[in-house]
Amino acid sequence: MVPTEIAVSLRWVILIALCALLGVLVIVRVRGRDAAPQPQSAESAGVTVDKQPVDFAKRTFDPGNPPAGMPPFAPAEEAVCDSNFMSNVSVGGDAEKMDATHEIVTITKVAVTLRLKITIWVPNDASQHVIDHEQGHRQISEFYYRGADKLASQIASTYMGKKEAISGPDLDAALNAWLQQEGNEIADEYGRELNPEPTQVHYDLITNYGRNGVAAPDAAAQALKDVTVSPDSPPANAGD
Repeated sequence: MVPTEIAVSLRWVILIALCALLGVLVIVRVRGRDAAPQPQSAESAGVTVDKQPVDFAKRTFDPGNPPAGMPPFAPAEEAVCDSNFMSNVSVGGDAEKMDATHEIVTITKVAVTLRLKITIWVPNDASQHVIDHEQGHRQISEFYYRGADKLASQIASTYMGKKEAISGPDLDAALNAWLQQEGNEIADEYGRELNPEPTQVHYDLITNYGRNGVAAPDAAAQALKDVTVSPDSPPANAGD
């Protein structure tokens, strides 16, 4: 999802990349308050969630000579807030061997690491109004991240104790493939359930994509109030 600035359409991009034999990295890019000083964690039986502090940066650029690392802009874009929600999931299990080619696997551990990287890109001569609009998108992204550890823990907990019959000539390879698949499913579900898109869209509608006089912090707060449950709860679509 890419909520952007000044009369820009929204885009939602989810990139899933396998990042180790038992791990999955999911990046939810959202273009569209400050980070806690220390990582936070949420735990339940067999589940650990490590939520890293928000990594925020503000970058300025020359529109006539944009830097190589800047995300692409739509034709009408003047500035952008690029938010990346990342989750790395590792799944562990116990295997009960039935014979040389069959075993029963039970998930006994799920470890999740969460990250949010936000970069606001504004031209060198950007007005404060433009900057404030992008800060509103940032405010919404950080709101969703606030309850991300609770959401990830809820999702991971539903996989604890899950059993699967594994078979094949190489049981280790079959086991690793299944655990990797389960990690992918957890990470993918986290990306779907987090989903800041409706709130970011609503924020742009309230502000008319930054064109009207509605203050960005007020518009962001209103969008969050309209779409989510409460400032201390996960998104409404993510469940409590």
